[in-house]
Amino acid sequence: MLLSKGFEVELYTSAPTGDAVGFSNRIVADLQGFVREPDNRNVEYTTAPFTQYERLFLALVEPRQRLRKYLKSFGDYTIMPSSTLALGGTQKFERSDPHNPYHGYIEQTYGTDVVTASIHINVGISDLEMLIKACRLIRLESPLYLALSASSPFLDGEVTGYHSTRWQMFPQTPAHVPLFSSHKHFVEWTETQLQLGTMQNVRHLWSAVRPNGDNRPYDLNRLELRICDLVFDPLALLAITALLEMRLINLMHSGEDSMLDPLTPKASPFTPDELVAIASKNEIAAAQHSLDAVLTDWQTGNAVKARDLVRQQYEQAQAIAKQTGTTCFLAPLLKILEQGNEAQRWLAAYATGLTPRQILTDAISTATQQEAEFAAALMIH
Repeated sequence: MLLSKGFEVELYTSAPTGDAVGFSNRIVADLQGFVREPDNRNVEYTTAPFTQYERLFLALVEPRQRLRKYLKSFGDYTIMPSSTLALGGTQKFERSDPHNPYHGYIEQTYGTDVVTASIHINVGISDLEMLIKACRLIRLESPLYLALSASSPFLDGEVTGYHSTRWQMFPQTPAHVPLFSSHKHFVEWTETQLQLGTMQNVRHLWSAVRPNGDNRPYDLNRLELRICDLVFDPLALLAITALLEMRLINLMHSGEDSMLDPLTPKASPFTPDELVAIASKNEIAAAQHSLDAVLTDWQTGNAVKARDLVRQQYEQAQAIAKQTGTTCFLAPLLKILEQGNEAQRWLAAYATGLTPRQILTDAISTATQQEAEFAAALMIH
């Protein structure tokens, strides 16, 4: 039985040459289904939750086609497949809503470090304790999803030394987030952070993964994976999502004494604080080297390459994928492992002598063409 899934997709609007240009305030006023981000160069759309991957595919492509048509209506503008302001623009925050006090707080506290584009993957889990357990597991394994999705090796026209510059610079808030032992623990911790002011509101929990719902922290119904860079290719995104879902289904069927629960003593030799430290260290490594990062395996303490851990999980996911009819959606993971994620492909192009601008211009052109083909296949007009 498949779980419900949906995406929050953050995008930059730009010129075809990769220069971000802000239209968020206009888009939100004129196009249904889009919401503003604090900076005007970003806009976001959210897909409805679906269990079937075919419906998710359509839900990813259709809003972008509407956005592209809208942008073309007033100039030669497009959507940029990058997770950072790759070619410039970090010196100034461009407020989309000057009168929003929370946006003002974000600008003054974080500046353009938060002006990034990402994919948040939401997976429905209604049982509260299972949801918290799932967050524990994915907190430890979120660096693998960052490794697969990294797409931000450039900032301000320069190579930064990171495959995910976005996650390297994004302010994770609060600075220390524990592994939650129960829903009660999560509620009490959140209430304390709000009292201390380390969180401005219930949404101000910016970590790799968090429990989510309509009345946080009390009424929760989904896991939100926030670590991924923008994955522009919908087939690659669905493959990453399928890996996540197969892992969660495996956890949900593994029983009380699960070897997949980091807080089960026989699952891991580490204390909760040690596990948090391992997760943080692994996130930094994955942000820098993505699939080539050497990570600490939370179950054994062994040093393992991220791509080897992904391949291992891919093989474990095969049985569930066959049962749920999702093998074809999981399969594109192998292409990412073999050909590299977007950051690795861009850095390979840079090594041949292409500039970041040439690489972004090519990426925008390729993405536009690919999406047009998808739209034609899906009969989106």
